[in-house]
Amino acid sequence: MTDSGPDLAWLVIRQDDNGNRYRVGRYATKDEAQRIADSLDDRGHKQLYWVERIGSPAL
Repeated sequence: MTDSGPDLAWLVIRQDDNGNRYRVGRYATKDEAQRIADSLDDRGHKQLYWVERIGSPAL
């Protein structure tokens, strides 16, 4: 946590059928972000969801 609020270092990223990538949300823990990504993935859409730490290389 920082002085300005919680450290939200984990992102959920969505990639659509055209290869466009969007940030879905930021989360404090990898587990929390992974739960969100898994729940979105379970909906059966053709989207790709993954978890990424801020500052780490993109896929």
